[in-house]
Amino acid sequence: MIKSMTGFGRGCSSSSSKKITVELKSLNSKQFDLSVRVPSAFREFEIEMRNYVAGKLERGKIEMSVNVENIGVQATSTINTPLLAVYKEQFEKMGAELNLPNPADWYSLLMRMPDAMKIEAATADEADRNALTDALHEAVKHLDEFRVQEGRKLYDFFVSKIKAIEELLDQVAPFEEERVPRIKARLEEQLSRLTSIEYDAGRLEQEMIFYIEKLDVNEEKLRLRAHLNYFLETMGGEEFAKEGQGKKLGFIAQEMGREINTLGSKSNHAEMQKIVVRMKDNLEQIKEQVLNVL
Repeated sequence: MIKSMTGFGRGCSSSSSKKITVELKSLNSKQFDLSVRVPSAFREFEIEMRNYVAGKLERGKIEMSVNVENIGVQATSTINTPLLAVYKEQFEKMGAELNLPNPADWYSLLMRMPDAMKIEAATADEADRNALTDALHEAVKHLDEFRVQEGRKLYDFFVSKIKAIEELLDQVAPFEEERVPRIKARLEEQLSRLTSIEYDAGRLEQEMIFYIEKLDVNEEKLRLRAHLNYFLETMGGEEFAKEGQGKKLGFIAQEMGREINTLGSKSNHAEMQKIVVRMKDNLEQIKEQVLNVL
């Protein structure tokens, strides 16, 4: 079973002081492209997280965000008492020089002063790091499960489109049988009108055979059918995940397109060309969705 590059995963874990949530969102991309949003306290673990995600998810445009919620009782900011003491001393000195009374509410005045609260930089300890690792592993696991589910949908979609092209290919045969006699009769009719021109009947017959052979589509049909089978084989069966096949499936789809285009250019038959158009429609849908395959 193939995997989709599209997916979403969330993981949560807690230490004694923090609840950590990691979210991963993945979209299709030709290469591995990871963007990370992580609090400054956990920035030192970013390279480690990047390497883990790269090793597990392989390819895709991935957005990772880390959210940290404090659940402990310790405060992250405290009153800057030494600084407030300096402010109070300056106010008292100013009041004495200007003969002003002391403020009625020292608390409200001082707490409005710049840097009255001292904010302590958040730090992450070993327990926080372990919680981050657990949350990340859980998020990657859930995203991978999401990719497998989406891969099943893509697998069913591709099988239906491949079968549709095969059925259309089978419809070519009846028109192909009547096509050559019709082309030959039309050429002979046109030649019969050229009564004033002498020509070598034997040479003409050889040229007609050569021309009709150029219109033969048996090789294109055989190659197209082989490509269809190879596409299914490359996807793998439903019972296991066959990863990293997206680019290969894209190359096979390109080869299918070449054979279908050649079949259309050689058909020289209105009904066959209608069938070719329907084949192209199914193939374009395959090409569009192949971009989502890991």
